[in-house]
Amino acid sequence: MRFLVVKRRTIILAVVAAIVLAACGTGVYYTGAAAIYNNVSPKKVPIYSVETDEKAVALTFDAAWGADKTLGILETLEQKDACATFFLVSFWAEKYSDTLKTLAASPRIEIGTHSATHPYMSKLSKSQQALELSTSKSLIEGITGKKVELFRPPYGDYSDALLDTAKDNGLYTIQWDVDSLDWKNLSKEQITSRVVGGCRNGSIVLMHNDGKHTLEALPYIIDGLRAKGFTFKTVGELIYKEGYTIDHTGRQIRS
Repeated sequence: MRFLVVKRRTIILAVVAAIVLAACGTGVYYTGAAAIYNNVSPKKVPIYSVETDEKAVALTFDAAWGADKTLGILETLEQKDACATFFLVSFWAEKYSDTLKTLAASPRIEIGTHSATHPYMSKLSKSQQALELSTSKSLIEGITGKKVELFRPPYGDYSDALLDTAKDNGLYTIQWDVDSLDWKNLSKEQITSRVVGGCRNGSIVLMHNDGKHTLEALPYIIDGLRAKGFTFKTVGELIYKEGYTIDHTGRQIRS
């Protein structure tokens, strides 16, 4: 009889322990689920896209390495009456300063920073992050004579600390919700299909100035989006500068 009592007590304790563990696990899950349900992220999020009734998108180009196709991209944008935002790394801006001046002189082009040295910035200390941003911002502004207000993290890599540091430097952190994957050397048809098929109101499109087939695809992207009723804005024109929230997907919403 004593054996049965002890065994029953052991079983009860095991059941209680299981219930406690399940409750803890549920608590963790509920926190994440509740955050998603309420469109509130427990982590800070950059701007990936913009909630808007306007059928507008922003084309963006990251520039870190070559520049051979850059002026061709500018020429295409001008011919097609479109605009774009370029995110530049400091060493690119220094090496191709004449190209940068040509870009900045165009009313169709907006310039943002892509860091100074293209590191994984979440791995840097806050002081190192601040140096990356302040030096790249100052360099670009010195060459172009125009204020820099936008920042795109290299590799899309970010942290809460980086977002705070960018904000302290007067920068809006910008990601994307449509990835052309042009860096994978996709064909112009594949790039065009991804971009035109993926855009919605307020989309931000990621491309690269040195993509193998990006320049070839660009006219078809512009024509394809126009055929669907889209217009083009720079990122600075598309985003809200104040009075906004950002949901868990990175979609910026006017408050």
